[in-house]
Amino acid sequence: MLPQVIIIGRPNVGKSTLFNRLVGKKLALVDDQPGVTRDRRTGDAEIAGLKFQVVDTAGWEDDDPETLPGRMRKQTEISLVGADAAMMVIDARAGITTLDEEIALWLRSQKVPVVMVCNKAEGKSAEPGIYESYALGFGDPVPVSAEHGEGIADLFGALWPIIGDSEARIEAEEAEAAAAKKVSVQAARDAAEEAGEDYVPEDEDLSGPLKLAIVGRPNAGKSTLINRLLGEDRLLTGPEAGITRDSIAVDWKWNDPRTGETRDIRLIDTAGMRKRARVTEKLEKLAVQDAKLAIDFAEVVVLLLDATQGLEHQDLKIASQVLEEGRALIIAINKWDIAQDASSLFNGIRHALDEGLAQVKGVPLFAVSALSGKGLDTMLSSAFEIRASWSKRVPTAALNRWFDHALTNNPPPAPKGKRIKLRYITQSSTRPPRFVVFGTRLEMLPTSYERYLINGIRKQLGFESVPVRVTLKSSKNPFADK
Repeated sequence: MLPQVIIIGRPNVGKSTLFNRLVGKKLALVDDQPGVTRDRRTGDAEIAGLKFQVVDTAGWEDDDPETLPGRMRKQTEISLVGADAAMMVIDARAGITTLDEEIALWLRSQKVPVVMVCNKAEGKSAEPGIYESYALGFGDPVPVSAEHGEGIADLFGALWPIIGDSEARIEAEEAEAAAAKKVSVQAARDAAEEAGEDYVPEDEDLSGPLKLAIVGRPNAGKSTLINRLLGEDRLLTGPEAGITRDSIAVDWKWNDPRTGETRDIRLIDTAGMRKRARVTEKLEKLAVQDAKLAIDFAEVVVLLLDATQGLEHQDLKIASQVLEEGRALIIAINKWDIAQDASSLFNGIRHALDEGLAQVKGVPLFAVSALSGKGLDTMLSSAFEIRASWSKRVPTAALNRWFDHALTNNPPPAPKGKRIKLRYITQSSTRPPRFVVFGTRLEMLPTSYERYLINGIRKQLGFESVPVRVTLKSSKNPFADK
């Protein structure tokens, strides 16, 4: 694991902008208004070859612990546990404030080394604030402009004495692991060749962590569910709707109760997704866009429903978006411990899903409770199973045996007396599984026959409940232009 560096400071000093600059991507939401960041977000950073994990935190505010800002501050305090270093960020143009002094007082009571960072340091107006920062007791400050990228290289000199040794050790371990993996891949390739089977490349195997995104409408209990899985209050929760803004990824090890095996999962919490017409604020639009990017990143997506509200049109819309992106989908009904007429509710949702998601029949449906933990292990087991189906590659010989059988049982039609000839099929990719059918006059093939092929692939080749793509490719007629 890379050495961890925490970014801490009061609201609106540019912590998220600095985070984005260090990771080289616009991962964290940024806006002029204070208090945009609420949950801790992690990312891999690199400065002049120095690699580390950087953590963005919520702005430190002096509020009652029970309020939303108070709970955000508690999350920031927790983030320092186990960290290798902290960067205290101030706004150099505003100078030192009372809240900055309070944060510095708390940091000095901790055992974590602190680097003083003066952000927004471009121009002469920042000079007084840079000189004032010496009074906080963290040594020479590092003036930077996170927005313009100025001074970032100077952070290397401040961080290297603290985390340089750890980074070098981790780099050596990574090189050793990469060499071992290369040997393992070659062994797998040789074994497949000897057995006469297709070799499954590394990007299609199932050895990596399961990327599992939790999506749904606001207040469905997404963050509470992840906290229950982790066994800690890692994500900010509360009665307020729309607390989560950024999509937050958390790496976690799950002990599978069926096999006793420890399995890696990357849990991704997302902002609640309301109807587009109701989303008017800029920040909510950015949060919803971030949630959609999280769907793209995921392998399996859990759509969380609220048992007290049932299935709504917006839920079906979210599910359709997931399937259109080619992700594997699971649906979980949360708050099952307080559901009314549970059996009728479950059957009603099952029927509505089969009607509303015609493109994929039989999407896995589970009743769960984020508070009690009911059904969560079963849901996770299903997530690994559906990922295996989503990643499956059918050997070409077996695929074409099925294809010949399907054509024999139900030959393609001959519209206007013109015969449509389907020659063969191949699987072009996985995740989602994609197939290409080759033949002649395929532009005349009815949609109903395409559905027949897709349904056959799902039911008879082990791709049930996952999105399947079929492309028709006609052979070019060499005399068409004569």
